[in-house]
Amino acid sequence: MQPLALFDLDNTLLDRDAAFAAWLDEFVTDHRLDDAARAWLAAADRRHSGPMDGWFRLVREEFGLAETVEVLWGRYRRRMPRLAVCRAEDKAALGELRAAGWRTAIVTNGMTDNQEAKIRRTGLAKLVDTWCISAEVGIRKPERGIFELAARRCGARLADGGWMTGDNLLQDIAGARAAGLRTVWLHHGRPRPEAGPAAPHHVVGTVAEAAGVLLGAGG
Repeated sequence: MQPLALFDLDNTLLDRDAAFAAWLDEFVTDHRLDDAARAWLAAADRRHSGPMDGWFRLVREEFGLAETVEVLWGRYRRRMPRLAVCRAEDKAALGELRAAGWRTAIVTNGMTDNQEAKIRRTGLAKLVDTWCISAEVGIRKPERGIFELAARRCGARLADGGWMTGDNLLQDIAGARAAGLRTVWLHHGRPRPEAGPAAPHHVVGTVAEAAGVLLGAGG
């Protein structure tokens, strides 16, 4: 039986924060906004959860932008994949997992066009067996169903166990633990929860380190 490894996309396999910062610089310049506006936008992004149409609705109202929410959001989804970057070390780690016989998948919330374009443009499509995007499958993390579907697309079952690596304690860690998976959390400098449903089994700084944990565990 091949062991199963699931990975989050944004701020796990990809540095979403860096891509968003680059996009934000362009957005501020294009709309002739000032530094105070940029700070407001960055803070609003940190507070926001869920699909970005709600975020763009707030932005449009705050700054009186002429474009519709749909236009703003569509431009964002087309641009972000071009700014996304995956670390070479993390790509190599995914290759090591597959070479060692692991089945791998990306499990991500988000819009299909945006997330799939990121996966393809960064070369991740060639390094994993499959992916599940919430808008495509109609299920969002932390719901069990999206983990089940990712496992099934890998030819595996959650009942046989597996691992989930991600940066979000609710969506990635608590959701995966409730689905019966072992978890690896990318801490990004945050303190580790020591107890409760969002307490990860392992804590690392990079996907490459996470792959080392998985290879050491052996499945």
